[in-house]
Amino acid sequence: MTTEPTLAEAAWAQAFGDLPLEEGLALREGTAWRHIAAPHPAHHASLLSVAELDSFLATDAARSPRLSMADGSRQGSAAVPPERYLREDGRADLPRLFAVFDAGATLVVSQFHEMHPPLMRFCRGLEAVFLHAVQANTYLTPPGAQGFRVHYDTHDVIILQVRGEKRWRLWSHQPVPQPTRRTPWPGGIEPVGEPETVTLRPGDTLYVPRGVMHDAAAQDGADPSLHITVGLLEPSFAAVLRIAVDLLEESDPALRAAFPTWRLAEGPAALAALAGPLAAKLAEPAALERTALALLDRLAEERPALLGRGLFVAEPGETTRLRLAPGVLHALVPEAAGGASLRWAGAPLTLSDTEAGWVERLSEGATPAELGEGSVAFCARLRRLGLLVEA
Repeated sequence: MTTEPTLAEAAWAQAFGDLPLEEGLALREGTAWRHIAAPHPAHHASLLSVAELDSFLATDAARSPRLSMADGSRQGSAAVPPERYLREDGRADLPRLFAVFDAGATLVVSQFHEMHPPLMRFCRGLEAVFLHAVQANTYLTPPGAQGFRVHYDTHDVIILQVRGEKRWRLWSHQPVPQPTRRTPWPGGIEPVGEPETVTLRPGDTLYVPRGVMHDAAAQDGADPSLHITVGLLEPSFAAVLRIAVDLLEESDPALRAAFPTWRLAEGPAALAALAGPLAAKLAEPAALERTALALLDRLAEERPALLGRGLFVAEPGETTRLRLAPGVLHALVPEAAGGASLRWAGAPLTLSDTEAGWVERLSEGATPAELGEGSVAFCARLRRLGLLVEA
């Protein structure tokens, strides 16, 4: 019997092809870009089409700030003024939008994963792999046109070329190493050295780490360029430490003590003696565990869960084969007194050791009859919560 790939496995294959997981994770930890050639031209076609963008533009959801346009041939900013393609209330003005597009502007639809199910499932799959938020923006560029000029991103991105061709230039020198959204844009940055060039064709993928200077232009021809930019929104060490400090402050009086500003004149040695022990507490296993759980909880809360049920749900029987819903991020956290806490998009569930074992078996698929006595009621409970689907 052929086993259907999990949401995470399908998303990994979509983004990275046959690249081994460990090699892909090492790529995320480096600073090199990577071109992954298409296994076939329609490799990314199931994620998005121009027809689906046309359908979106005909809805009331086509409005600012989700909808924007960019034209690299403009003087000054490449961003097209919104009044040229939007109504006063922020909705798309299609006659004017089409005129701006026909003149060479790129159509940008941000956060399209929030409303387009194929992209939503794809992003959820990558979130299960990387354990951080993932977003998807779409870019439709007329032939021979350019949307944005040379720039760098403040998070890693994966470019999925759906249709047409786009030539990318990438510079190895990073003028601002490891930038984040909090890193000030210095302005007036020019790329250093000669760029490397790659042309993306339908089905190709390009991984670009944050900080890598790049630009892209659609190739001349009959087809526009349609690509998806997948944003990998990993937190920085600074962001994680800010969370850790906030959590530790709740339980540790030493962090709530007054900072002796009156000792600033005594020099850094006196303050280092006070701050050193507090900083060391952030690296203790208990503090790191609290921070890790907070990051997982935040991810589950902020992303809509793809629950394994609709408005009506069938009760499972003894022989109903069930598995954990692939679109629901979850974590089993052992409790000191025994059992475990099941963390997911809803309220945490307190489980006995037996129930925690059932959940682990359900990750691969099992029937209540295989799990044992009392499991039918437990599975029915998780089925009603949307945590289980029929395998």
